[in-house]
Amino acid sequence: MNNEQKEAMKILKISKGQIEATIKMIEDERYCVDVSNQIIAAQSLLKKANLLILKQHMNHCVMEAFEHDKGSEKIDEIIGLLSKIIGK
Repeated sequence: MNNEQKEAMKILKISKGQIEATIKMIEDERYCVDVSNQIIAAQSLLKKANLLILKQHMNHCVMEAFEHDKGSEKIDEIIGLLSKIIGK
């Protein structure tokens, strides 16, 4: 596991805790805006973890593919992911 993956794992575990806390907030009928703020915080962490995973992918998998003349396949994968991220 490289540094980006370790950091992503750490962030995902934190977001898991936030999601569990958010579920508890709903069960406890906490104020809706507070629940929404927790959801936004969890989403932010998930985005950060995703960027780390994509960075790792670019630095390792994509670079290796280009070294073996298979870079265009990886570029298509990245474009597919980016289209999902930006909602197109």
